Amino acid sequence: MEMKYIAIGLMVIGMCAAAFSIAIIFNSLLNSIARNPSATDQLQKSALIGAGLAEAMGLFSFVIAILLLFL
Repeated sequence: MEMKYIAIGLMVIGMCAAAFSIAIIFNSLLNSIARNPSATDQLQKSALIGAGLAEAMGLFSFVIAILLLFL
């Protein structure tokens, strides 16, 4: 029974990794736009797709934690 709570606690690592990766993506986006403002549209599209995929990993981790908690 206690192993379930340990596993759920470890799922927090997945959510933290998603948060850090989103921060890194937008940090790189702002640096890239500062260096080359003419490529803003293309860079924003790529950054939003990357942020969406990183956020999906965090949400998958959250869903697995909820499933472990209640099943």
